[in-house]
Amino acid sequence: MKNLQQNEAVKSSKLLPVIQNGKYGYIDRTGRIVINPQFDLARHFSEGLAPVAINGKWGYIDKTGKIVIELKFDGALHFFEGRARVNIGGQIGKYGLIRGGKWGYIERTGKIIIEPQFDWALNFSERRAAVEINGKWGYIDKTGRCVIAPRFDLARHFSESLAPVMIDAKWGYISNTGIYLIKLQFDLARHFSEGLAPVMISGKWGYIDKTGHYVINPQFDNALHFSEGLAAVEIAGKWGYIDQTGKIIIEPQFDVALYFSKGKARVNIGGQLDKYGIIKGGKWGYIDRDGKVYFGVY
Repeated sequence: MKNLQQNEAVKSSKLLPVIQNGKYGYIDRTGRIVINPQFDLARHFSEGLAPVAINGKWGYIDKTGKIVIELKFDGALHFFEGRARVNIGGQIGKYGLIRGGKWGYIERTGKIIIEPQFDWALNFSERRAAVEINGKWGYIDKTGRCVIAPRFDLARHFSESLAPVMIDAKWGYISNTGIYLIKLQFDLARHFSEGLAPVMISGKWGYIDKTGHYVINPQFDNALHFSEGLAAVEIAGKWGYIDQTGKIIIEPQFDVALYFSKGKARVNIGGQLDKYGIIKGGKWGYIDRDGKVYFGVY
Protein backbone atom coordinates (compact mmCIF):
# COMPACT_ATOMS: atom_id res chain seq x y z
CA MET A 1 0.00 0.00 0.00
CA LYS A 2 2.97 2.22 -0.58
CA ASN A 3 2.33 5.82 -1.65
CA LEU A 4 -1.38 5.51 -0.96
CA GLN A 5 -1.42 8.90 0.73
CA GLN A 6 -0.11 10.60 -2.40
CA ASN A 7 -2.48 8.51 -4.50
CA GLU A 8 -5.43 9.58 -2.37
CA ALA A 9 -4.44 13.22 -2.75
CA VAL A 10 -4.45 12.73 -6.53
CA LYS A 11 -7.83 10.99 -6.45
CA SER A 12 -9.41 13.87 -4.52
CA SER A 13 -9.58 15.72 -7.86
CA LYS A 14 -13.12 16.62 -8.93
CA LEU A 15 -12.77 14.68 -12.21
CA LEU A 16 -12.44 10.90 -12.22
CA PRO A 17 -11.41 8.54 -15.05
CA VAL A 18 -14.16 6.31 -16.40
CA ILE A 19 -14.09 3.63 -19.09
CA GLN A 20 -16.87 3.16 -21.67
CA ASN A 21 -16.68 0.83 -24.64
CA GLY A 22 -12.97 0.34 -24.09
CA LYS A 23 -12.09 4.06 -24.03
CA TYR A 24 -11.32 6.35 -21.10
CA GLY A 25 -12.93 9.69 -20.40
CA TYR A 26 -13.71 11.67 -17.23
CA ILE A 27 -16.78 12.15 -15.08
CA ASP A 28 -17.53 14.60 -12.29
CA ARG A 29 -18.69 13.61 -8.80
CA THR A 30 -22.29 13.36 -9.98
CA GLY A 31 -21.36 10.84 -12.68
CA ARG A 32 -21.83 13.30 -15.54
CA ILE A 33 -19.38 12.83 -18.43
CA VAL A 34 -17.19 15.95 -18.67
CA ILE A 35 -14.53 14.67 -21.09
CA ASN A 36 -15.80 12.19 -23.66
CA PRO A 37 -14.21 8.71 -23.65
CA GLN A 38 -11.46 8.80 -26.29
CA PHE A 39 -8.21 7.66 -24.61
CA ASP A 40 -6.70 4.18 -24.48
CA LEU A 41 -5.49 4.83 -20.91
CA ALA A 42 -5.98 7.69 -18.48
CA ARG A 43 -4.86 8.59 -14.97
CA HIS A 44 -6.26 10.95 -12.34
CA PHE A 45 -5.74 14.70 -12.42
CA SER A 46 -3.00 16.29 -10.33
CA GLU A 47 -2.10 19.98 -10.29
CA GLY A 48 -4.69 20.54 -13.02
CA LEU A 49 -3.31 18.04 -15.54
CA ALA A 50 -3.88 14.35 -16.22
CA PRO A 51 -1.71 11.81 -18.09
CA VAL A 52 -3.49 10.10 -21.02
CA ALA A 53 -2.40 7.66 -23.71
CA ILE A 54 -3.42 6.99 -27.32
CA ASN A 55 -1.72 4.36 -29.46
CA GLY A 56 0.94 3.72 -26.83
CA LYS A 57 2.04 7.35 -26.44
CA TRP A 58 1.43 9.47 -23.35
CA GLY A 59 0.84 13.17 -22.87
CA TYR A 60 -1.31 15.43 -20.68
CA ILE A 61 -4.73 17.05 -20.89
CA ASP A 62 -6.28 19.91 -18.94
CA LYS A 63 -9.73 19.75 -17.34
CA THR A 64 -11.45 20.73 -20.58
CA GLY A 65 -9.95 17.65 -22.29
CA LYS A 66 -7.54 19.71 -24.38
CA ILE A 67 -4.15 18.08 -25.00
CA VAL A 68 -1.69 20.56 -23.50
CA ILE A 69 1.43 18.37 -23.54
CA GLU A 70 1.97 16.38 -26.73
CA LEU A 71 1.44 12.61 -26.70
CA LYS A 72 5.08 11.64 -27.18
CA PHE A 73 6.23 9.76 -24.09
CA ASP A 74 6.31 6.01 -23.50
CA GLY A 75 5.06 6.57 -19.96
CA ALA A 76 3.78 9.49 -17.91
CA LEU A 77 2.75 9.93 -14.28
CA HIS A 78 1.24 12.67 -12.12
CA PHE A 79 2.55 16.15 -11.38
CA PHE A 80 3.91 16.91 -7.91
CA GLU A 81 5.63 20.17 -7.01
CA GLY A 82 5.49 21.24 -10.66
CA ARG A 83 7.33 18.18 -11.95
CA ALA A 84 6.04 14.96 -13.54
CA ARG A 85 7.83 11.70 -14.25
CA VAL A 86 8.01 10.62 -17.89
CA ASN A 87 9.49 7.55 -19.51
CA ILE A 88 11.34 7.02 -22.79
CA GLY A 89 11.84 3.51 -24.13
CA GLY A 90 9.50 1.64 -21.79
CA GLN A 91 6.43 -0.44 -22.56
CA ILE A 92 2.93 -0.39 -21.10
CA GLY A 93 2.07 -3.44 -19.04
CA LYS A 94 -0.91 -4.51 -16.95
CA TYR A 95 -2.92 -1.68 -15.34
CA GLY A 96 -0.92 0.83 -17.36
CA LEU A 97 2.31 0.10 -15.47
CA ILE A 98 5.43 1.03 -17.41
CA ARG A 99 8.19 -1.54 -17.71
CA GLY A 100 11.75 -0.74 -18.77
CA GLY A 101 13.05 2.41 -20.40
CA LYS A 102 14.45 5.43 -18.56
CA TRP A 103 12.70 7.99 -16.38
CA GLY A 104 13.12 11.75 -16.25
CA TYR A 105 11.03 14.79 -15.36
CA ILE A 106 9.10 17.49 -17.24
CA GLU A 107 7.64 20.81 -16.15
CA ARG A 108 4.07 21.93 -16.83
CA THR A 109 4.87 23.21 -20.32
CA GLY A 110 6.02 19.72 -21.30
CA LYS A 111 9.67 20.76 -21.44
CA ILE A 112 12.05 18.06 -20.24
CA ILE A 113 13.80 19.52 -17.19
CA ILE A 114 15.68 16.38 -16.14
CA GLU A 115 16.67 14.06 -18.99
CA PRO A 116 15.40 10.45 -18.81
CA GLN A 117 18.32 8.58 -17.28
CA PHE A 118 16.98 6.78 -14.22
CA ASP A 119 15.93 3.13 -13.94
CA TRP A 120 13.08 4.26 -11.68
CA ALA A 121 12.14 7.51 -10.01
CA LEU A 122 9.67 8.75 -7.41
CA ASN A 123 7.64 11.94 -7.14
CA PHE A 124 9.20 15.13 -5.85
CA SER A 125 8.46 15.85 -2.22
CA GLU A 126 10.05 18.66 -0.20
CA ARG A 127 12.10 19.52 -3.30
CA ARG A 128 13.78 16.10 -3.37
CA ALA A 129 13.09 13.00 -5.46
CA ALA A 130 14.40 9.49 -4.91
CA VAL A 131 15.91 7.95 -8.05
CA GLU A 132 17.42 4.57 -8.92
CA ILE A 133 20.61 4.13 -10.94
CA ASN A 134 22.21 0.70 -11.45
CA GLY A 135 20.34 -0.81 -8.52
CA LYS A 136 21.14 1.91 -5.97
CA TRP A 137 18.95 4.78 -4.80
CA GLY A 138 19.86 8.38 -4.10
CA TYR A 139 18.20 11.79 -4.29
CA ILE A 140 18.14 14.66 -6.77
CA ASP A 141 16.92 18.25 -6.52
CA LYS A 142 14.48 19.89 -8.94
CA THR A 143 17.28 20.76 -11.37
CA GLY A 144 18.40 17.12 -11.53
CA ARG A 145 21.53 17.70 -9.44
CA CYS A 146 22.46 14.73 -7.24
CA VAL A 147 22.19 15.89 -3.62
CA ILE A 148 22.45 12.49 -1.90
CA ALA A 149 24.62 9.96 -3.70
CA PRO A 150 23.04 6.62 -4.71
CA ARG A 151 23.98 4.19 -1.96
CA PHE A 152 20.72 2.80 -0.67
CA ASP A 153 19.05 -0.47 -1.67
CA LEU A 154 15.67 1.29 -1.50
CA ALA A 155 14.55 4.84 -0.72
CA ARG A 156 11.24 6.62 -0.29
CA HIS A 157 10.10 10.24 -0.47
CA PHE A 158 10.75 12.94 2.12
CA SER A 159 8.06 13.95 4.55
CA GLU A 160 8.48 16.26 7.54
CA SER A 161 12.20 16.51 6.62
CA LEU A 162 12.92 12.77 6.92
CA ALA A 163 12.96 9.95 4.37
CA PRO A 164 12.92 6.17 4.92
CA VAL A 165 15.88 4.34 3.37
CA MET A 166 16.97 0.72 3.34
CA ILE A 167 20.33 -1.08 3.25
CA ASP A 168 20.73 -4.84 3.70
CA ALA A 169 17.02 -5.31 4.47
CA LYS A 170 16.99 -2.82 7.36
CA TRP A 171 15.24 0.55 7.27
CA GLY A 172 16.06 3.83 8.94
CA TYR A 173 15.59 7.55 8.27
CA ILE A 174 17.86 10.23 6.82
CA SER A 175 17.82 14.03 6.74
CA ASN A 176 17.64 15.99 3.48
CA THR A 177 21.46 16.10 3.49
CA GLY A 178 21.73 12.30 3.76
CA ILE A 179 22.67 12.10 7.45
CA TYR A 180 21.13 9.24 9.42
CA LEU A 181 18.73 10.61 12.02
CA ILE A 182 17.25 7.23 12.93
CA LYS A 183 19.57 4.26 12.47
CA LEU A 184 18.86 1.27 10.23
CA GLN A 185 16.90 -1.13 12.43
CA PHE A 186 13.37 -1.75 11.11
CA ASP A 187 12.12 -4.49 8.79
CA LEU A 188 9.84 -1.97 7.02
CA ALA A 189 9.26 1.76 7.41
CA ARG A 190 6.86 4.35 6.02
CA HIS A 191 7.07 8.12 5.93
CA PHE A 192 6.31 10.54 8.76
CA SER A 193 2.98 12.28 9.09
CA GLU A 194 1.79 14.36 12.04
CA GLY A 195 5.06 13.63 13.80
CA LEU A 196 4.78 9.82 13.71
CA ALA A 197 5.83 7.09 11.28
CA PRO A 198 4.62 3.47 10.97
CA VAL A 199 7.44 0.92 11.27
CA MET A 200 7.47 -2.85 11.29
CA ILE A 201 9.70 -5.19 13.25
CA SER A 202 9.30 -8.97 13.66
CA GLY A 203 6.04 -8.91 11.71
CA LYS A 204 4.25 -6.27 13.79
CA TRP A 205 3.70 -2.57 13.14
CA GLY A 206 3.93 0.30 15.59
CA TYR A 207 4.69 4.03 15.47
CA ILE A 208 7.85 5.99 16.24
CA ASP A 209 8.53 9.68 16.79
CA LYS A 210 11.32 11.66 15.14
CA THR A 211 13.86 10.52 17.75
CA GLY A 212 13.19 6.90 16.75
CA HIS A 213 11.43 6.04 20.02
CA TYR A 214 8.22 4.03 20.03
CA VAL A 215 5.10 6.04 20.83
CA ILE A 216 2.82 3.11 19.98
CA ASN A 217 4.45 -0.30 20.44
CA PRO A 218 4.46 -2.82 17.55
CA GLN A 219 1.18 -4.75 17.75
CA PHE A 220 -0.65 -4.36 14.42
CA ASP A 221 -0.59 -6.59 11.33
CA ASN A 222 -0.33 -3.50 9.12
CA ALA A 223 -0.46 0.25 9.66
CA LEU A 224 -0.78 3.43 7.60
CA HIS A 225 0.09 7.06 8.29
CA PHE A 226 -1.77 9.45 10.55
CA SER A 227 -4.06 12.02 9.02
CA GLU A 228 -6.36 14.33 10.97
CA GLY A 229 -5.28 12.55 14.15
CA LEU A 230 -6.30 9.03 13.08
CA ALA A 231 -4.46 6.15 11.39
CA ALA A 232 -5.76 3.00 9.72
CA VAL A 233 -4.45 -0.24 11.25
CA GLU A 234 -5.05 -3.89 10.46
CA ILE A 235 -5.87 -6.49 13.11
CA ALA A 236 -6.67 -10.10 12.18
CA GLY A 237 -7.47 -9.21 8.57
CA LYS A 238 -9.75 -6.24 9.27
CA TRP A 239 -8.97 -2.50 9.28
CA GLY A 240 -10.01 0.12 11.79
CA TYR A 241 -8.59 3.38 13.15
CA ILE A 242 -6.51 4.42 16.15
CA ASP A 243 -5.61 7.78 17.67
CA GLN A 244 -2.07 8.95 18.45
CA THR A 245 -2.07 7.17 21.81
CA GLY A 246 -2.80 3.84 20.10
CA LYS A 247 -6.41 3.70 21.33
CA ILE A 248 -8.85 2.09 18.89
CA ILE A 249 -11.35 4.76 17.85
CA ILE A 250 -13.13 2.90 15.02
CA GLU A 251 -13.27 -0.86 15.46
CA PRO A 252 -11.55 -3.03 12.78
CA GLN A 253 -14.32 -4.05 10.36
CA PHE A 254 -13.20 -3.02 6.86
CA ASP A 255 -11.27 -4.93 4.20
CA VAL A 256 -9.55 -1.73 3.06
CA ALA A 257 -9.29 1.57 4.96
CA LEU A 258 -7.52 4.70 3.72
CA TYR A 259 -6.74 8.20 4.97
CA PHE A 260 -8.95 10.84 6.51
CA SER A 261 -9.37 14.06 4.57
CA LYS A 262 -11.85 16.78 5.48
CA GLY A 263 -13.37 14.54 8.12
CA LYS A 264 -13.98 11.48 5.95
CA ALA A 265 -12.02 8.39 4.88
CA ARG A 266 -12.56 5.93 2.03
CA VAL A 267 -13.26 2.34 3.09
CA ASN A 268 -14.06 -0.88 1.28
CA ILE A 269 -15.95 -4.00 2.35
CA GLY A 270 -15.36 -7.18 0.36
CA GLY A 271 -12.42 -5.95 -1.75
CA GLN A 272 -8.91 -7.35 -1.94
CA LEU A 273 -5.45 -6.10 -2.91
CA ASP A 274 -3.91 -7.90 -5.88
CA LYS A 275 -0.17 -8.41 -6.42
CA TYR A 276 0.07 -5.02 -8.11
CA GLY A 277 -1.38 -3.23 -5.09
CA ILE A 278 -4.67 -2.59 -6.90
CA ILE A 279 -7.86 -2.94 -4.84
CA LYS A 280 -10.27 -5.25 -6.62
CA GLY A 281 -13.97 -5.76 -5.97
CA GLY A 282 -15.97 -5.02 -2.87
CA LYS A 283 -18.12 -2.02 -2.07
CA TRP A 284 -16.64 1.45 -1.56
CA GLY A 285 -17.93 4.17 0.69
CA TYR A 286 -16.83 6.81 3.19
CA ILE A 287 -16.79 6.90 6.96
CA ASP A 288 -16.84 9.90 9.25
CA ARG A 289 -14.82 10.21 12.44
CA ASP A 290 -17.58 8.45 14.39
CA GLY A 291 -17.27 5.42 12.10
CA LYS A 292 -20.60 5.95 10.35
CA VAL A 293 -20.45 4.50 6.84
CA TYR A 294 -21.85 6.21 3.74
CA PHE A 295 -21.96 3.86 0.75
CA GLY A 296 -22.48 4.84 -2.87
CA VAL A 297 -20.96 8.31 -2.52
CA TYR A 298 -17.66 9.80 -3.64
